[in-house]
Amino acid sequence: MKNEVIIGLLLGSMAISAFASEADGIFSYRVGLIEVHMLVERQNPGNAGILVNADAAMLAQYIPENGFMHSTSVFLIKTPGQNILVDTGFGQSIFGKMSALGVEPDQIDAVLITHLHGDHIGGLQRDGRPLFPNAKIYLSAREKEYFTVTQPNQGAVMGLARYGNNVITFDPAEIGSTLHELIPGIFPIANYGHTPGHTAYLVESGNSRLIIAGDFLHVALVQFPHPEISASYDMDQREAAVSRRQLLDYAARNRIPIGAMHIVYPGIGLVGSSAEGFSFTPQN
Repeated sequence: MKNEVIIGLLLGSMAISAFASEADGIFSYRVGLIEVHMLVERQNPGNAGILVNADAAMLAQYIPENGFMHSTSVFLIKTPGQNILVDTGFGQSIFGKMSALGVEPDQIDAVLITHLHGDHIGGLQRDGRPLFPNAKIYLSAREKEYFTVTQPNQGAVMGLARYGNNVITFDPAEIGSTLHELIPGIFPIANYGHTPGHTAYLVESGNSRLIIAGDFLHVALVQFPHPEISASYDMDQREAAVSRRQLLDYAARNRIPIGAMHIVYPGIGLVGSSAEGFSFTPQN
């Protein structure tokens, strides 16, 4: 399984390094009648040192000697009736990629937030103005409460404030319970641990499905085969490990492809089960 995970994910990192223009770094995928486009905003060398309780032998088994790549991406979803973003990244280079796909910022109808860290909401506003002026912003009530009231984060407070009454909160469903449709074709899933209200989204059209997850993992080469390993960035590392295994098991059992913001290009693939943990096979 080591070879399957490493070969697939390293092929992705090599594809990232070949970007030549603003329009590159786009991986397009179809879920029934819905188009999903992963937009790579940033790629840089990864740091396995953020992993907690991953010993040297484990890292040597999964991390190549010459290192690995880490990316930050957002997902643009084009349904027959709406243009939707899942997260906004830092807001530095996604707009040219959106434009290449025929979507301008004022044509975004909804922004779905996985969680309120800066590399996921930095593109909500700039210089006090909303960058998606016609969008409704959706996020879990638990996440909003924590980062705007319990432990206020200036970036989160400012970013959400620019949208006023267009900020809509919800309670994502737990895996194993009935999922509830948030907007047509989109079902939020509780994936707590990285942050208190961290949320994944199931995209569904006809018989096709895709899970878009945020920071359910950070070092895919290690955390697919060993989902029990969390990152120092996870606010509740034990809960994050439980949520990660639940989500991967759900994806594997139901043959649902999964995509995430920190999995290298193409960023979307199928999850398989193994004796140790899970494998990941990128989509072509």
